Amino acid sequence: MSKLVRRLGVDTGYLILGFPIAIVAYTVIVTLFSTGTGMLVTIVGIPILVASLYVARVFADIERARISAVLGRPAPRPRYRRAPAGAAAWRRLFTPLTDGQSWLDLLHALFHWILVTVGFSFAVTWWAGALGGITYGAWDWALPRSPDNEDLTVLIGLPDTAGARIGLYTLAGLFFLVTLPVVVRLFALLCAQFSRALLSGVAEMQQQVTELSEQRDSAVSAEATALRRLERDIHDGPQQRLVRLAMDLGRARQQLDTDPAAARLILDDALGQTRETLDELRALSRGIAPPILSDRGLAAALAALAARGVIPVNLSVDPKLGRLPAIVESTAYFVVAEALTNVAKHSRASTCAVAVGQVGARLQVAVVDDGQGGAHLAKGHGLAGLADRVRATGGTLDVVSPAGGPTEIRAELPCG
Repeated sequence: MSKLVRRLGVDTGYLILGFPIAIVAYTVIVTLFSTGTGMLVTIVGIPILVASLYVARVFADIERARISAVLGRPAPRPRYRRAPAGAAAWRRLFTPLTDGQSWLDLLHALFHWILVTVGFSFAVTWWAGALGGITYGAWDWALPRSPDNEDLTVLIGLPDTAGARIGLYTLAGLFFLVTLPVVVRLFALLCAQFSRALLSGVAEMQQQVTELSEQRDSAVSAEATALRRLERDIHDGPQQRLVRLAMDLGRARQQLDTDPAAARLILDDALGQTRETLDELRALSRGIAPPILSDRGLAAALAALAARGVIPVNLSVDPKLGRLPAIVESTAYFVVAEALTNVAKHSRASTCAVAVGQVGARLQVAVVDDGQGGAHLAKGHGLAGLADRVRATGGTLDVVSPAGGPTEIRAELPCG
């Protein structure tokens, strides 16, 4: 109920206050615009026309701030075109005239007052009907009544008595009161959506393009980082061991006839190197999505990952969690795998907890350890590449790791 009352107050304030603001904006801007247009034959008309665009921009900023409360989300301000640095005065003067958003601001001021006036009228009517109707019984006695005056009760065939009037008007007041939140909300959304389309539509598209570009760059960066790390690890580990293994096998073959005992020792050493190489390859394969992830899902893959942990891992996965898109499961797996790797290498932690669950349309992954802290997302560190991978899916990665610990790595990934 409190939320409904608060919403009704916000919507009512938006419509009531919007009416005088829209009328003032329309009057001032139309005056400036018509004056500037009429005087375009002279030089004086150009600065007046530009002034109308700047005034429209001021009222547009006011409206963007007002519609945020109605729509429940911020209305972004678009990037207005600016003259290049060092441009001449005439170039700076003409710049607003070539900016499409400035003309949209002007268009908004020319037509928004119509919607606001209608919304204001309905809001005042419904509030007056609701308050006047439900309190009619308290002031019916104070109304003057002349002999030739016919009340609404008489016109619809009811008796002209105080009880009939109070009953009818109280019933009408209840109707206005019940429908008041719906009517006010409808016109508030109508006006606010019109403003959002004209004043923030371009900005929202610019924001979406920026986010998509950042996701693309993050995906490219994450892929490049993963490939460089895999190449470095293969070169520094298995490749060197395989080169040595090939040399040892070559020596063993040469000594097989002349010194079988020495050849046997070399082969035993080569066998040990083979096992070590296989162990390193298994460790490197953990950086690639394991088959269990695609076969049995995220919960099973994380259980296998936690079982291989160097330190005890307390894994908690929502039992209601079903199969998710492959990119989401893969990214969540890598978040946990990279976090556990960092815990084992750098945190000096004794325990670690991993929690995975779905809240609405987002998958939440949290990894907490009791280590020494100090982890961060600065470039050049392992978590920076992980943040790029998460950002590429449209998710977010947050790291809270004060000196002395504990460290919490939390990722949110869109599941839709």
